Amino acid sequence: QVQLVESGGGLVQAGGSLRLSCSASGNTRRYDTMGWFRQAPGKDREFVAATRRSGGTYYSDSVKGRFTISRDNAENTVYLQMNSLKPEDTADYYCAANVNRVITSAVGDQRMYSTWGQGTQVTVSS
Repeated sequence: QVQLVESGGGLVQAGGSLRLSCSASGNTRRYDTMGWFRQAPGKDREFVAATRRSGGTYYSDSVKGRFTISRDNAENTVYLQMNSLKPEDTADYYCAANVNRVITSAVGDQRMYSTWGQGTQVTVSS
């Protein structure tokens, strides 16, 4: 079974940093577009960041300048470095992937991603 496994979540104070990882375990497929979404309690899931195998990166306005997405194509792994964290960043963070290239205008659309992880919780205290 193809899976995406997230790790790196936890509790951090406002202004702190965390690094999330997402590994495509048990899978030799190579994903083109990989992304991160998050869902805060009582809210809809929202786009955070995405990256293509070719190296393009995309961010939501709410995290631009604070979060950095990167990937290791050889290891089929994507990372999310989160700096200057705010209490409003508190959410469950999900990794998502598509073996095909997602067009730029759609990288933030969760319907474009066919494979998802189980999520990792991030809590930012004030």
